[in-house]
Amino acid sequence: MSLCQTLVLLVLLQRLAEVAWARRNEQRLRAQGGIEAGAGHYPLFFLLHASWLSALALLVPADAPVSWPLLVVFALLQAARLWVIASLGRFWTTRVITLPGAPLVRRGPYLWLRHPNYLIVAGEIAVLPLAFGAWEIALVFSLMNALLLRHRIRIEQQALADR
Repeated sequence: MSLCQTLVLLVLLQRLAEVAWARRNEQRLRAQGGIEAGAGHYPLFFLLHASWLSALALLVPADAPVSWPLLVVFALLQAARLWVIASLGRFWTTRVITLPGAPLVRRGPYLWLRHPNYLIVAGEIAVLPLAFGAWEIALVFSLMNALLLRHRIRIEQQALADR
């Protein structure tokens, strides 16, 4: 197994753990009256991320040169991702679910940015392929992610407008 394939496997395991954690939070939020917005686009994110990981695993040659500085950037993005999840706590989900009346989170990266997780994910989608010289994968999936995020951020802004 190449280094790229190993990293893809680790990212996949991380994402599966995150989805399990998110589902637990979703159930709690729904039980407290949480409302989901924009559920129709959610499968597109799943498809995008699965396709991105598959493209990396299948299209990056085993002997592709590695940019260690970019892998360090990717590792830092993973730390930032955990910071986002910890900052949102019980409100962190992979879906747009709001709990009416709950205050907006204003700690961690949310002190400075409205959507830090989306910025981190955009970085991940670009940096990991670039670390292996796969600029085409970085470009194609970054563009698709940008289109989806544009839609999702509008949905999220509307859902959070009254809070």
